[in-house]
Amino acid sequence: MLNSREEIMRVTDELVKVESVVNTEGEIAVSTHLYKHLQSFPYFMEHPDQLIMSRTVNDEVERYNVLAFVKGTKQPSDKTVILMGHTDTVGIDDYNHLKEVACHPQELMKALQNEPLPALVKQQLDSGEWHFGRGTCDMKAGVASHVFLLKYYAEHPEELVGNLVLLAECDEEDSSHGVLSSLKDLKKWREEHGFDYIALINSDFVAPRFDGDPNRYIYKGTVGKLLPSFLITGYETHAGSAFEGLDPNFIAAELTRQICYNPDLCDEAYGETPVPPVSLKQTDFKPTYTIQTALSAYVYYNFFIHTWSPKKALGILKEQAEIAFENALSLLRERHRIFCERSGQTWKELPWKTRVLIYEDMKKQLVEEHGDRFLTHMKAFKDELLKDKSLDVRMFSARVVEEEWKWMKDKSPAIILFYSSLYSPRIELVGKDEREQNLIHALEQAVEVVQPHYPHPIVMRNFFPYVCDMSCVALSDDEEGILAIEDNNPSWGTKHYVEYQDIRDINVPCINIGPYGYDAHNRYERMEIQFSAEVVPNVTNEIIKRLLG
Repeated sequence: MLNSREEIMRVTDELVKVESVVNTEGEIAVSTHLYKHLQSFPYFMEHPDQLIMSRTVNDEVERYNVLAFVKGTKQPSDKTVILMGHTDTVGIDDYNHLKEVACHPQELMKALQNEPLPALVKQQLDSGEWHFGRGTCDMKAGVASHVFLLKYYAEHPEELVGNLVLLAECDEEDSSHGVLSSLKDLKKWREEHGFDYIALINSDFVAPRFDGDPNRYIYKGTVGKLLPSFLITGYETHAGSAFEGLDPNFIAAELTRQICYNPDLCDEAYGETPVPPVSLKQTDFKPTYTIQTALSAYVYYNFFIHTWSPKKALGILKEQAEIAFENALSLLRERHRIFCERSGQTWKELPWKTRVLIYEDMKKQLVEEHGDRFLTHMKAFKDELLKDKSLDVRMFSARVVEEEWKWMKDKSPAIILFYSSLYSPRIELVGKDEREQNLIHALEQAVEVVQPHYPHPIVMRNFFPYVCDMSCVALSDDEEGILAIEDNNPSWGTKHYVEYQDIRDINVPCINIGPYGYDAHNRYERMEIQFSAEVVPNVTNEIIKRLLG
């Protein structure tokens, strides 16, 4: 077992003290700090061309990845293992009056002693075995573990058959510009040095799955994340004549009721079940108050998948939208009937019908009906819309759909289903080829070696349950699944674009072994020191030895 605790804790604190909130200049600062730290290694003084700080591409924000590699000398081999971790964090506003010490663990823990704390937080703080601060758990301790191992093999290349690459990427917490940009550097190194990428070990944080859960988890794949989005068009009316129109917010509310927390929308696989969808935004597009109902509403949901392709998910969600639309109309009809009876008005059937369109089908229809005139107009519209920097990719997409809807001949109320953000691909690591089998076998052996040195069960599962950058280094989806993303994202090729071929070109089997802790995105973020600074590097190292030993 490597004696890693002291050095990993020191490097963790150094990284944490560099406030590196995503989409701020702190991302540059932390990459610069790490780059200079690696520069100080004698190995990189002797091999400066094996360490780079590389700016992200097609990115409105200036930020950098840090990549380095050590070549083993035990015997010639192209086999290469990648150690990956992100250096950015979420914000620190949630620390409130403790913001000034959020990135200074020792000062923060001292200040927390004077705060009213939940019982478990207080117990762990007093134990001395937990380390607090923004980025400690998510995931600077993981990066520190990788740096420790890179340094070890830089000092002992004679123990290595093959190559060890460190990828410390930026922008994991927002749009994955870091890892997606790094694929080009990894491809370049493969061409220049003949690297054969056989495995990637990510080090994002892991957490309990339920209260009292004693297990510490290692994940062999990762959940996929979609952002299914729905523009709902209604029929405007004066509020005093409510039943003469159709309020899109009424449909949106029923859609959210149908989709949110719905266990039927959990993609269970290999005995594991992701959390169901939940709403991340629900709004209408009325810019100011009027006495009229809205013309359109917009909702989108987080949607995790294990084995469903983006194309299959569209079909499932279209069915749910049709159910929601019909339920809303049924309720509306009943309420209209009761209102007419009570008010003495003559009842007549309302004209609305259930109507759900998938975006690519709607766009094909518009191209068939309007041809180049429509395409030319929409290109100009998107070019102009790009000038509005206040629009994120999700609102940009909604505005595109809203504009395209104006070209529809049949403007009866409808739900238009599309994707409006980055797709984080699902990854299944099930031993389908020799590389996957070797990685799984090495992981199982590594856990067997380390488990006797640690009191809590180290348990392997198939899907990392949160979004992470492992999704950008391998693909389990076929071409049809990826095309469903491209054809149904209104911002594709303008506000949003991913070179999925870059991912296919790398397509490396990946696992996650990361710091263990709680509350990764809130003010009590903390990690357990023993697992994070001792178990993580030693399990990782045992895998490296089996793959490159």
